[in-house]
Amino acid sequence: MAYPEPRMFSEAQFGPKPLIWMGDSLEMLQGFPEDVKDELGFALFQAQTGKKHIKAKPLNGFGAGVLEVVSDHRGDTFRAVYTVRLAGRVYVLHAFQKKSKTGIATPKTEMELVKNRLRRAKELHELREKQNG
Repeated sequence: MAYPEPRMFSEAQFGPKPLIWMGDSLEMLQGFPEDVKDELGFALFQAQTGKKHIKAKPLNGFGAGVLEVVSDHRGDTFRAVYTVRLAGRVYVLHAFQKKSKTGIATPKTEMELVKNRLRRAKELHELREKQNG
């Protein structure tokens, strides 16, 4: 008896993963200039479909699966941080405008906020997994 060949499906074939906005990340992103919203929005869409934006880089200190996208606009720098570490969803952890004009490192206060929101995202994800069986 002949069996059909196994078929591989990418997540993109089943539609994009849902975005989960942590804290005020959505409101912050909505306040950015249109060009920045377009670029960061496209980066998040790519994450939803299992791809990685050309400007998405791992955020130092968080390991694989926590990424930052930086968008420059008229001398200002805007950032979005998200994780693809939790199966089936993309959690947007933070969106902010970098105020410091010295250095390229993400400020410590912003890193602490990302750390706290990542911990909360893990808790929410585990709770959803338990509820869904």
